[in-house]
Amino acid sequence: MRDAFALLTTFGRRGGRLRAGALAWFPLVGVTLGAGLGCVWWASERLWPRFVAAALTVAADLALTGALHLDGLADAADGLLPHAPRERRLEIMRDPGVGAFAVAVVGIVLILRVTALSARAPSILLLAGIWCAARATVASVPRLVPYAREKGIASPLLDGARRWPALLVVPAAGLAALGAGIAGAVAVAAGTLAAVGIVALSRRRLGGFTGDVLGAAIVVAETLALVVAAAKW
Repeated sequence: MRDAFALLTTFGRRGGRLRAGALAWFPLVGVTLGAGLGCVWWASERLWPRFVAAALTVAADLALTGALHLDGLADAADGLLPHAPRERRLEIMRDPGVGAFAVAVVGIVLILRVTALSARAPSILLLAGIWCAARATVASVPRLVPYAREKGIASPLLDGARRWPALLVVPAAGLAALGAGIAGAVAVAAGTLAAVGIVALSRRRLGGFTGDVLGAAIVVAETLALVVAAAKW
């Protein structure tokens, strides 16, 4: 559990050995993060206009995750979207520089997250369910999809990975539904499909997944779920 929190958040011990067992705790990290951000959203909305509260919630998410997943989204966008052979895509994703695809995708995602949150009343359970489902989905990827690199940050997670964490998407959808009704459940379903789509694209273009792809899948899943939840139901 401590390994999972240390990897996915700015909390937890540092320098410890990352083990495959950490994957099983990804959903718990998600529900904890989501609930915490939901509290920030709820409290901010009582002090500021909705748009400001939404921006503060997005900023809090970046602070609590160390922008890890957003960095993964940027690298994945630069590697997966342009035309390039597999080896070149992997080189681009390892390069710490940021390209045009990364700037465009990250900018769009941040705008969508802020505007989607500002479009509806705060719900702690909605964010808890969405954030849990996103991490439950990626926790099963190492068991189902090959790793695209010989060695990388996700290498220690490969041995002993399990399929069952993805099943927690169902109770996560129920949690979101408690907070936002049918919109919450549909939002979690849409976000899960989006995460699966990112991983599928990565497998097609890279032959598997990378740590950046998992981060991208989390951010895209959360963002699409927020947009769906903000629809005029």
